[in-house]
Amino acid sequence: MKIRKATPTDLDILLRLYDSARRFMAAHGNPTQWGTAYPPRTLLESDIAEGRSYVCEEQQKVIATFYYRFGEEDSYRRICNGQWLDESPYGVVHRITSDGTIRGAGSFCLDWALSQCRNLRIDTHRDNRVMQRLLEKRQFTRCGIIYLEDGSERIAYQKKII
Repeated sequence: MKIRKATPTDLDILLRLYDSARRFMAAHGNPTQWGTAYPPRTLLESDIAEGRSYVCEEQQKVIATFYYRFGEEDSYRRICNGQWLDESPYGVVHRITSDGTIRGAGSFCLDWALSQCRNLRIDTHRDNRVMQRLLEKRQFTRCGIIYLEDGSERIAYQKKII
């Protein structure tokens, strides 16, 4: 597997991956995290233009995608019912999903992101048990609860390599 930045020619593939992810999440007890239309095309186009959208390829086929950037996240400034491991600079992953064809693609993406910054934060919906299990398997620490701009609650995780 390899990671590369997404390009505008990847957009239709990303839209299909996220559509499949929404159906998977709904079938596994998490119908509200991404609803029926998140992430919107305009957000993905913006992520690609800003160089923050990545794809994971296996044999030149896109099998996974995620958002990654190094820098502070506004919604991570305040954490409730816990605390971050530390306040040193960190990277952020959002909207990670795979097509399910290659076992371990999600772990590969998270490991790649962690290798870029050595301190990674991520959050997930309380009903997203699949992502919670992946983060715990990858030894991320559950740090507390954060709130998004729309007021929705997310479980916050962090992993730091010293």
